[in-house]
Amino acid sequence: MEFIFIAAIILFVLNYNRMIDSKKFIGDIEPYFRFLMEDDYAFLLNVKYGSEDLDINKLFSIRIRNALVIIGCFLIILMFSNLSFINVIFSIVIGYLVFKIPYMNLKAYYKSNLNKINQMLPYYLKSLEILIQHYTVPVALAKSVETAPEIFKSGLTRLIERIEAGDSTVEPYMDFAKEYPVRDSMRMMRLLYRLSLGAQENKHEQLVMFAKSVSTLQNKMREDKYKNRLETMEHKTMMMLFSTGGGILVLLMIAMMSMMGM
Repeated sequence: MEFIFIAAIILFVLNYNRMIDSKKFIGDIEPYFRFLMEDDYAFLLNVKYGSEDLDINKLFSIRIRNALVIIGCFLIILMFSNLSFINVIFSIVIGYLVFKIPYMNLKAYYKSNLNKINQMLPYYLKSLEILIQHYTVPVALAKSVETAPEIFKSGLTRLIERIEAGDSTVEPYMDFAKEYPVRDSMRMMRLLYRLSLGAQENKHEQLVMFAKSVSTLQNKMREDKYKNRLETMEHKTMMMLFSTGGGILVLLMIAMMSMMGM
């Protein structure tokens, strides 16, 4: 153990004096671990922090660094006790769990706020529908960024940039839907793409169809909202009944024990 503490102090001093650069080392090896980045990692970060200035690669590098540090510490400790193949695998598993914990926390935050997040899309699409009545879809998208929910702003900016760069395929719309995998996002973005392709004389009919889809999506959100409220009330009622019933049983048992004692 003394050797481990001495080694840790030496590494700290070398890093502090810039004789070794741990940040550069992590930065050099981080691309090799990029395949471990989850598909929805960027989306979950935007959901929680709602900022366009997030450095996703930096946050991912921190996860890699923490995992490697834990693995390294375990291996050093085991090296002076009982280094075996099983213990090496155990160290890697612990490091992987440390790597996954930030993602699992983001996922838990998303699930706990899922209803709120899902409600953002239909209300944003409703405001976009109003803009499309007066502008083309690309122009309406550009004008909607300022008032859009913070979560969607970075994705909308990339969507608009690709459209303005000449990409007239459905891919920019689908990539936006994949980046924000909330309810019905894929279907609604396909409808939006078809609306952008429609001729001016058919715009009214397509807009009516789009508006109906948005209204249907809003109704689903309201139904879910009321359903969740009802389930919450039922849960609280059941808890109150169990508490009341349990209290009554306890009082009855105390009363019976008192009578038997008499």
